[in-house]
Amino acid sequence: MSDAIRPQPGILDIALYEGGAAPSGAMTNAVKLSSNENPFGASDKAKDAYSRAVHQLHRYPSTDHAALRTAIADVHKLDAARVICGVGSDEIIHFLCQAYAGPGDEVLYTEHGFLMYKISALAAGATPVEVPERERTTDVAALLAACNERTKLVFIANPNNPTGTMISAAEVAQLAEGLPPQAILVLDGAYAEYVDGYDGGLSLVEARSNVVMTRTFSKIYGLGGLRIGWGYGPKAIIDVLNRIRGPFNLSNAQLEAAEAAVRDQEFVTRCRTDNARMRAWLAEALAELGVPSDTSLANFVLARFADPAEAEACDAFLREQGLIVRRVSGYKLPNCLRITVGDESSCRRVAHAVAQFKGMR
Repeated sequence: MSDAIRPQPGILDIALYEGGAAPSGAMTNAVKLSSNENPFGASDKAKDAYSRAVHQLHRYPSTDHAALRTAIADVHKLDAARVICGVGSDEIIHFLCQAYAGPGDEVLYTEHGFLMYKISALAAGATPVEVPERERTTDVAALLAACNERTKLVFIANPNNPTGTMISAAEVAQLAEGLPPQAILVLDGAYAEYVDGYDGGLSLVEARSNVVMTRTFSKIYGLGGLRIGWGYGPKAIIDVLNRIRGPFNLSNAQLEAAEAAVRDQEFVTRCRTDNARMRAWLAEALAELGVPSDTSLANFVLARFADPAEAEACDAFLREQGLIVRRVSGYKLPNCLRITVGDESSCRRVAHAVAQFKGMR
């Protein structure tokens, strides 16, 4: 290739994103606990809607996503005109960076935050700025201290991935209030549905003009394979994002499955309840084996080992037992393993395998 053909600045600085590993063909009775997927899959209503969509494969989908936006608005009691839908919440994150950050601008995120914040900032030509956390928890004071006249976006996941930790509504409000006037606070609520009674930051979005919320259908709704997400924010910001959104970014099958999923809140409640039960059980079982974790409010626990060598050895042993978890060295947590909360059988298998591992050392 000619030396004159070059990508935009920042593109070659992006390290390729690596998703959670999947079981290999050599594994038997394997369980994937590396991508925070719902062990119960999607609701039957979502599956039925997806099946019916096969009859519309020759039709273009709607460009305005009106039916899905209305369903989201009905369930969450918000303004459908201020909802934007995307290919996972990743695409909404990418839109925000593309629209509001560029060369000379800075995008802030926390040190153990979702890797897509940095990737999307670099793709837009902006400078990603990593801000230290406090014991694996978002540090509002540190974020505000890192802000300056170049700050355009501040991303926090609440609950956070991969730590599972969460800050209070008061702390989030303090962060929004303290940002410089040109900056937008983005509340990534990928795991918001796992927190009983939590609105994902909706009340703050309604109260302010500098806050945007993102959500996903990939986690509790069990639609990770379809890639559907949404965002909610001030009308002026959503209008800007829709100007760069592809008109047919979501297919009929995605739209119809997501609409059915969001209206099936009985399924969501069952999944939340079971996750809370097994999350507490797994965290306690691991703690009794000398493997602590912070209080998680998501659908995973971040298991902490003595050092990176022990974490790596335990990961290898779990794989031998057909248990696929997530190494998080890329999140600067080399002594940790992120373990999705599966069904009861999976959680018990994990605890048993870690006990075996500990007994060998």
